[in-house]
Amino acid sequence: MGVDGFRQERTSSGGGPGGPRVLVAGASVAGPALAHWLRRWGAEVTVVERAPELRPGGQAVDARGVAREVIARMGLDAAVRAACTDTAGAHTVDADGHVLETFRADDDGGDGFIADIEILRGDLARVLYDDTRDHVEYVFGDRIAELAQDADGVDVTFAGGDRRRFDLVVGADGLHSELRAMVFGPPERFLRHLGHVLAFYSVPNEFGLDRWLLEYQDQESGRSALLRPIQDATRAMAMFYLASSDFGVDYRDVAAQKDLLRERMAGLGWLTPDILAHLDDTPDFYLDQVAQVVMDRWSSGRVGLLGDAAFSSSPMSGQGTGLALVGAYVLAGELAAAGWDPATGFARYEARMRSFVEANQEIGRLNARSRAVPGPDAEPAPDFTGEWFTELVGRAINGVELPEYAGVPGYESAPDSAASAASAGPR
Repeated sequence: MGVDGFRQERTSSGGGPGGPRVLVAGASVAGPALAHWLRRWGAEVTVVERAPELRPGGQAVDARGVAREVIARMGLDAAVRAACTDTAGAHTVDADGHVLETFRADDDGGDGFIADIEILRGDLARVLYDDTRDHVEYVFGDRIAELAQDADGVDVTFAGGDRRRFDLVVGADGLHSELRAMVFGPPERFLRHLGHVLAFYSVPNEFGLDRWLLEYQDQESGRSALLRPIQDATRAMAMFYLASSDFGVDYRDVAAQKDLLRERMAGLGWLTPDILAHLDDTPDFYLDQVAQVVMDRWSSGRVGLLGDAAFSSSPMSGQGTGLALVGAYVLAGELAAAGWDPATGFARYEARMRSFVEANQEIGRLNARSRAVPGPDAEPAPDFTGEWFTELVGRAINGVELPEYAGVPGYESAPDSAASAASAGPR
């Protein structure tokens, strides 16, 4: 048993003798993905997660372009695809349910509005956890309470009372990262609210969904409601967007969040009343502001950040998971290639990722503007038909090089992985 009665799992050492000891905060997508690559490069890895177990469900997330290549190099393409939602495409509809526009999953080579690889966040987290659990220490129901770093390592005190020393610490604990606040400063320094709120939760599939997402938008109010299929055909995922320049609800106060959603979605029409009827009996409600994290640096000494904790692009970009997967690959690879020197490894990671992150954050901001409520003071909606936007999308999907890190000392290839055939040395 772990601290405070919660589970602590460890079935083998997370790396070879003498490998660096790395603590990762967060066990959603970015954390276990980073653990996979750190272990492959020979590190001994611990992942701490404040929740008592993996959190199921969540919104559907996508893997496009280079993110799909990372999944292949992990040797997890088959496992991820087996857990996908199998969504055929999306229909936008009017208030009476009549189809206005259609997007297919095979549009743009699988990199379009509905991606070829689309999976619930919780299902992807489970695939990554199952892949790493035999070689990585997972501690659930605990969190970092204090840390102090010096030239040689980081002393960490956990909320459960344990005290340990690590060579490196990485925060992959999401938009509201506690580690980021602890090391880099308060949230308001880095969070950029995009003027919208997103909510989602699962509901019984009493709507006849069959592999097609449905979205209704009310342009005048900036609100929209969506229903999407998931692997369990008896249920569906409901989502709501609403324009909100002020967000005064505690992101951990679920009751207040539900009250806010009922209030703001009143009178929307379409299937909204039927969807809201399941608000009190859903097992997986989530609501939060649509926000980005903008930071000048993603590291400080021996502490670094990854995924939404470092560079959230917001759900409006559709690329948060891709950034997490690619960032995990690059961060682990650059640290290993630098001989685990944090100054060099973190700097190279930031240099490789910065332009890729900025392109995706720009996509997020543009999509947020496109959903803004019309008015005399509103910015004009972006024109997505120009070549500039095609070029921006290309950079947001494929705009980062994936070096071949095989050959780095300590590298361990994965069976059936594209990485096992990679050429030696980072390019």
